[in-house]
Amino acid sequence: MKIIISFLACSLFLYSCSNAGKSSEKPSGKDTVAQQKFFPVTEYLKGEIFNIKNTGINPLKYTVVNGVTDSAWLKLEQLDSAFSEFLHPQIDSVNLIAYFTESNFMDQSLNAVTFTYDPSGNLPDSMKLKHWDVYIDPKTGKVKRVYLVKQPDKNKTLQLTWISGQSCKITTITIDERGEMKAGKEEKIIWDF
Repeated sequence: MKIIISFLACSLFLYSCSNAGKSSEKPSGKDTVAQQKFFPVTEYLKGEIFNIKNTGINPLKYTVVNGVTDSAWLKLEQLDSAFSEFLHPQIDSVNLIAYFTESNFMDQSLNAVTFTYDPSGNLPDSMKLKHWDVYIDPKTGKVKRVYLVKQPDKNKTLQLTWISGQSCKITTITIDERGEMKAGKEEKIIWDF
C-alpha cells in the first residue's frame, strides 16, 4: 500500500511540474472519452479459453439444479459454446464507452485493484450486459478474477465469476410470475486440478 501511495504522490508531483504554465482549461467531454480505456475483458476470456484448449485436458463441469448436482467432462470442442453468452458483446472501449463508465479502487479485503464498470445512463433494450468487474493483483499486475452480469431477458439474469487459470461459475437467476428472484441453475467448470 505504501508503494501505491508513493507512486501516486510521485505521479501527481511530476504531472504538476509538467503542467506548470499551461492553461487550466478542462478538456471537452470528447477528449475525456477518447482517453478512457476499458480493460479488454472479451479478449482476456478468449485467451483463457485458448489456454484451456492448449492443455489438452477436458474441464470438469458440475451442474446444480434444485439442489441436485450432476457432473460431466466438458469436451474441448464445447468450450466456445459453453462460454458464448459471455463473449458477446465485445467488451472494450470502442464498443461500450458510450454506455458504461469505469471506476477503480484498491480493495484491501481482496488484495486486488478493482475496476468496476456500471451503466453511465439508461441502456438500450438491446444491451444485455449490465455490469462487470475486473480484479487485478497489485503485486503481479495479473488478472485474478472477472465478474460479469448479463440479463438476456426481463425474467433471467446470468452471472459469470471467472477465476483466472482455475475455474469459473455461471449462475442463472430467474424471476417468477410473482416477481420473486430464485436461483436457477449453477454451473461450475474446473480446469486446474
